[in-house]
Amino acid sequence: MRNTARWAMTLGLTATAVCGPLSGAALASPGQAPTALYAPSALVLTVGHGESAAAATPERAVTLTCAPRPSGTHPVAASACAELRGVGGDIHALTATDGVMCTKQYDPVVVTVDGVWQGQRVSYERTFSNECVKNAYGSGVFAF
Repeated sequence: MRNTARWAMTLGLTATAVCGPLSGAALASPGQAPTALYAPSALVLTVGHGESAAAATPERAVTLTCAPRPSGTHPVAASACAELRGVGGDIHALTATDGVMCTKQYDPVVVTVDGVWQGQRVSYERTFSNECVKNAYGSGVFAF
């Protein structure tokens, strides 16, 4: 049941993140053309304690939209989008911040990212050994 609830929440947040920016287009006047075309970049990020996303209950979830401008419920959307643009949207390429010292305590934290980055489907899951290690990686992206 936990996994079903997680997927239902993820799908609902993804739909909101992807379709939310599109709802304003219906309010525009018929003769008004868009100023620029862009591929959608909208993600849903979750974090929870556990060995894997299937075993963990999401404790927090945020949306992050990076095109046409940073928005969503992510607390530092602008820096998270800038960080993702810096690695070309490849979440696996995010590296640990130099000089961060963490304990070796094992208290696993799992992060998931699902959605669309520049029109391409994204699905990411990573388990960090503890909260400190998670915060050292992708400091802007995982700061929620």
